[in-house]
Amino acid sequence: MHRNKITVGKVVQYTILILMFLLLVGPFVWEISLALKGPGDNVYAVPPYLVPKTPTLENFKQVFRQVPIMHYVLNTLIVACISIVGNVALSTMAGYALGRLKWKGRDTIFTILMLTMVIPVEGIIISQFLIIKSIHLQNTLLGIALPGLVGAINIILMTNAFKSIPKELEEAAQMDGANVWQQFFHICVPQVKGTMTVVGIFAFVGAWNDFLWPLIVISDEKNYTLTIGLNRLKGMFIQDPRLIAAGAIVSLLPIVIFFACFQKYFFQGLEQGGIKE
Repeated sequence: MHRNKITVGKVVQYTILILMFLLLVGPFVWEISLALKGPGDNVYAVPPYLVPKTPTLENFKQVFRQVPIMHYVLNTLIVACISIVGNVALSTMAGYALGRLKWKGRDTIFTILMLTMVIPVEGIIISQFLIIKSIHLQNTLLGIALPGLVGAINIILMTNAFKSIPKELEEAAQMDGANVWQQFFHICVPQVKGTMTVVGIFAFVGAWNDFLWPLIVISDEKNYTLTIGLNRLKGMFIQDPRLIAAGAIVSLLPIVIFFACFQKYFFQGLEQGGIKE
């Protein structure tokens, strides 16, 4: 009886895992299949099939011919780098202030940060646009990056990472005469490098994938980011799903490469910055 319960539990567990895998990875596999299908493939076939009958890389070549991909990639990299630097630097300093320093109103500020996470972007995007317009950053790459310069979730991650540092390390530094800034740079920051990496990854992915905000604030084609630029693959009267899929894969590759380079720090950082009671 006990073995049967274990067996049923494992079956349920693996079934849920397989379903989650299909939901998360399935669309990506389908995009790759669609991007590799040639003119001899029916993309609207019923039932659909994954393995292309006439595989080709021409769709990817056509994407580079139709839109200036590298120019859009450069614009997106500029925005992403600003976002990474801003989020890592500002979140680290804010997290240290909230996690290690004692000052009046600290808990209130932390609670407000938690509450801001439930506000949808659509609810504040008009205010963001009016602010960016008032400081004459409309239609600039800095105007795209500025609203995402620091995120509440990143500050919360850094706060909890700093809270997990043993107090004895700071006490020893204080006995040696270290001031607050020396404790911050030499004692605390080296202990939270994993979480800083996670913040950098989140900032990069968020900036790279953002579509709505750049679409609102940018009107000049020379300042298009990759997500907006690839939207040009959709024509007014006709569109090729193969080209759109190929464009989606092209835009996704930098994220995959970036994550692959820093994945060894990712789970370590998430554990380090996990929310604690």
